[in-house]
Amino acid sequence: MSTALPPTIDPVAAARWQAQAPAASPWLHEEVARRMQDRLQWMAKPPQSWLDWEPVRGGLQAHALVAQRYPQAQSWVHEPQAQRAEAAHKALGKAWWSMERWAGKQPRFGLPAAGQEVDMLWANMQLHMAADPLALLAQWHKALAVDGFVMFSCLGPDTAHELRDAYQQAGWPAAGHSFTDMHDWGDMLVQSGFAEPVMDMERITLTFASPERLLQELRELGCNLHPQRFASLRGRQWRLDLHQLLDGALRLQEQDGQLALTFEVVYGHAYKPAPRVRAAGESSVPLDDMRAMLRQGRNTGLR
Repeated sequence: MSTALPPTIDPVAAARWQAQAPAASPWLHEEVARRMQDRLQWMAKPPQSWLDWEPVRGGLQAHALVAQRYPQAQSWVHEPQAQRAEAAHKALGKAWWSMERWAGKQPRFGLPAAGQEVDMLWANMQLHMAADPLALLAQWHKALAVDGFVMFSCLGPDTAHELRDAYQQAGWPAAGHSFTDMHDWGDMLVQSGFAEPVMDMERITLTFASPERLLQELRELGCNLHPQRFASLRGRQWRLDLHQLLDGALRLQEQDGQLALTFEVVYGHAYKPAPRVRAAGESSVPLDDMRAMLRQGRNTGLR
């Protein structure tokens, strides 16, 4: 098995984006989350608790869909940035006097403490903007209970290939940072302690009437985190040149003269297995792992 490398991302730019990303759920993120939610029908055991990792960017409508699918499950909401945490509270929290507050379990905000690990971690369209995806996967692994599973989506390497090719032909720096292939995500899941990763992907083609509308959509989705992106601000003439470039490279007659852009969406899920103890003359096992193995034995009827 190969050791996958993380995407080529400027960590300073990634941190700045995480701090300044708009407190809104892009349309494409909501659509991807809706499709990922359909994949929950494949999961045999419904979770009793689940954690939504940054739902403001991942999709607030999607959170409602998952909560509707699992009405008896306790949900958790993790939003590390203050602005988006406030937006999540406003969108998902219910006032004490609201009838909706008594209709089902209310979300808890923050990360579950030790001993409260969740059965499912839901992370929509997060990984491709992470400067250190292995560290993020480790956080997800820690938040899950044994036999719990992660359900995630992200953008794949074929995303916006039309734009990347146009930039390259113009002799400009990279149009965006690189995205990781789904097979490499599977390797990284195993490397992070997950088991039985299942990956698949699909391509979605979006069309736009004008370069201005296309660029607006891209700004809502994210930003260019490539270390060799344009190093300085560009002027009005460059913007005109960019619009002309997009008109010439992305406008297709078979798309009714619209500008077309491809998005490769990667979906994945994997389980957190029970910790293993290697046979040796003397073994050292963390106390939390031992407790998890004992709980696993009771759940399976072992003594």
